[in-house]
Amino acid sequence: MSVEAILEHLLRQAGWDDALLDRLHLEWDRKVLATPWPIAPMAMAVLAAVGLAASHIETLRTGKRPDVRLSSRAAELAMCSSSYLQRDGRNAKFRDPFTGFYPARNGEYVYLHGNFPHLRDGLLDMLGTGNDPEAVRLVVAARNASDIEAEAIERGLCAAKVRSREQWQATPLAAAVSDTPVLSVVSCGDAPRRVWPPTADGTALGRLKVLDFSRVIAGPMAGRTLAEHGATTMLVSRPDLPFIESLVIDTGFGKLSSYLDLRDPADYHTLLSLLDEADVFIDAYRPQSLGRRGLTRQEMFARRPGLVSVDLSAFPGGTGWADRRGYDSLVQATMGLAMPGRNGEPALLPCQPLDYLTGYLAAFGAMVALIRSVETGGNWAVDLSLAGTAQWMWTWRDRLGDDTDLPATNPVAEDTADLTAEYETPFGLVRALSPALQVGPVPQRWHRGPVRLGSDRPRWPADPR
Repeated sequence: MSVEAILEHLLRQAGWDDALLDRLHLEWDRKVLATPWPIAPMAMAVLAAVGLAASHIETLRTGKRPDVRLSSRAAELAMCSSSYLQRDGRNAKFRDPFTGFYPARNGEYVYLHGNFPHLRDGLLDMLGTGNDPEAVRLVVAARNASDIEAEAIERGLCAAKVRSREQWQATPLAAAVSDTPVLSVVSCGDAPRRVWPPTADGTALGRLKVLDFSRVIAGPMAGRTLAEHGATTMLVSRPDLPFIESLVIDTGFGKLSSYLDLRDPADYHTLLSLLDEADVFIDAYRPQSLGRRGLTRQEMFARRPGLVSVDLSAFPGGTGWADRRGYDSLVQATMGLAMPGRNGEPALLPCQPLDYLTGYLAAFGAMVALIRSVETGGNWAVDLSLAGTAQWMWTWRDRLGDDTDLPATNPVAEDTADLTAEYETPFGLVRALSPALQVGPVPQRWHRGPVRLGSDRPRWPADPR
């Protein structure tokens, strides 16, 4: 009953009380992730919500009533998708050796995130040391974790004092996050009712257009998920921004990818022309990054009535931390999810559930908003944060309890061969996990492999899917 309870909670959060749960078919396997966290029911509920929304939209557009199928094994592995990405036979996942946990004064720890060169070099400059692990450890050991965190945030860098859950709950921010729903889907003003365009291929989101302004994992996963169900998703990046190639591959399936620099008036005009035809706009940059360029939600709604606007951030708005940089690992360290490992030091979960759950939840919220825009019209705003997802996970862990029958380690790539597929791509031969959901009689598959950033011209195809 755990999946059903979580799923019903998510449906209520999204304001969707007429989902047809009889279409859902779940298959339980043995737990595969090496963590006591009950990841499987959480992941299954979130993915099931996506599948039910896709099934409902397909019914509205085609009259078909596709069932939704999902296994617990595929759902769990979807929470660490990038860990199973292979490129030309080798694991493709990247992590800078600098990034990790460091002991500070008084037995505390700090997590330093430097997976992008400018973030790593900024922290090294702040600490006054070269990129030598032992030198960094010596400097950090002489300082308070709170001071390192505060100075890094002041400089726009990424460091987090490692807190237990109790320490997190004692912070003023904890109450604000607890009061924030994991998913908000809200109508924002009048707009005509949406009319579905004809779908050429029978997919739920065929011929709908998604502008994906996001980087790293959570936001790009939202765009990838909408592409999985037929949307024409265009990832917009800037040529001078750093990126992690393995994540570009992992989150790039099904997408177009274009470069625009909004500091250039011509590129800004191009973006507006893309927005004029978009159905969904995903913004996973820090709050007001686009607003400062005249792209606030209200301005976008005025220009494109009926738009679904999806905003993702590390910490929710109104908490005082909304402008902070944040990644899954930083939020884990901050909110008590970084549990002590075998040697007593903190350790991240053996998956990235904040990123992947939030990405799938964002896609679900966008689909519910699309359904509502057909039924009632209006502009729609969908809001989520990594911290909100972390709080939601804590809530459900409290209710479900810990898993006790744990594997010693996560599966290796060879253990997942039946759930993966190979793709010839500009990056070489890529092997990746296939979509976890099956909506209808045929397993989901990607209609387009990942491409390098900026591979496509910034214009919508003449005949989108």
